[in-house]
Amino acid sequence: MQPSPTALSGVRVINAGQILAAPFCATLLGEFGADVIKVENPESPDTTRGGPSFSQENRGQRGVTISLKTEEGRALWRRLCDSADILIENFRPGTLEKYGVDPESLRSSNPRLIGVRFSGYGQTGPYKDKAGFDRVALGFSGMTYVTGWHDRPPVRPGYMIADYGSGLMGAFGALLALEGRERTGKGQDVDVALYESMWRMSGSHATVYGQTGEDRERSGNYFPGVVPAEQFETSDGHFIIINATTDRIYVRLCEAIGRPELGEDPRFMPAANRRENYQAIHDILGEWVATLTLEECQRILDENGIPGTKVYATSDIVKDPHYAAREQVIKVESLHGGEVLQPGIAPRLTGTPGRVTGRAPQLGEHNHEVFVGDLGLDEAEFARLKAAGVI
Repeated sequence: MQPSPTALSGVRVINAGQILAAPFCATLLGEFGADVIKVENPESPDTTRGGPSFSQENRGQRGVTISLKTEEGRALWRRLCDSADILIENFRPGTLEKYGVDPESLRSSNPRLIGVRFSGYGQTGPYKDKAGFDRVALGFSGMTYVTGWHDRPPVRPGYMIADYGSGLMGAFGALLALEGRERTGKGQDVDVALYESMWRMSGSHATVYGQTGEDRERSGNYFPGVVPAEQFETSDGHFIIINATTDRIYVRLCEAIGRPELGEDPRFMPAANRRENYQAIHDILGEWVATLTLEECQRILDENGIPGTKVYATSDIVKDPHYAAREQVIKVESLHGGEVLQPGIAPRLTGTPGRVTGRAPQLGEHNHEVFVGDLGLDEAEFARLKAAGVI
């Protein structure tokens, strides 16, 4: 049986990124058909190599090594990029320019090249030379400030969402640039700053500040204005989230818990009143949930069309039939033998679906295949570059 066609078949991506955002961006493109070549320095490879994140965020890629410190390495880099549609990198801004192999310079020989450039603060601006990682970006974007309880220090989210969110932004930008190239025939750069991805997802914080002059402060699990929406402990020690914020769903919830009068209680209707009295309705729901097991509570919510779920741990996810039905927990070959569990493909396309084509590459695993097979280096030149430490 022939595999389904892929959306990005024929697109070549050079992944010169490390750690998370840039490799994740490249992997997303690769899972939808792009030929992704992972480039690492032979002397100082990706710092996550050997860890689970490397295996996951570089899966399905071919791996080569090039030292940009040598003139021959830079020539080989240019030759490789001349064969590519997209270059993804997260060097400190100015590094590739110093070597004369930045995307703009590379477009002198490959004018259609698209550069996707990740950094903490962007390629321009007074902070462009500052170092930045996920947690720093979360702090600079304002997310850390509003996360946690008002009487305690701010806390970080449980996922590295600045890295992963920026990876998504980078993939989105790459697709926009590909579409733009169809119209102009020219490549361009996609400048992704980790903090900007988070700031773009901040909702209406800027609008509210502009109107009131006040910062939104930490409020624990309560998101201002979204009521009822909280997590409650069941009688058997699990936590379940209930989110019934529209008037219609709220009335259904009141009926489901055997308190229909709350649907007409002036403390809670209309929605603006619930916002004023959010603690009272959350206390009522907490008392109700505490009388039920998780299974009983979930059944009542589902039967009445009320959004709610157990607060899942990873152990719940890997056993859940819905995750399994949508192939969201998959097994991928490990770099060290055997198989490991990883998230599946997202998003799901019905006509040109994505797929994982294999594990992450060993360091320089595909040097011969790419440099000799794809770029046409002769065997003697390949052996000389290898012996000289260029590759």
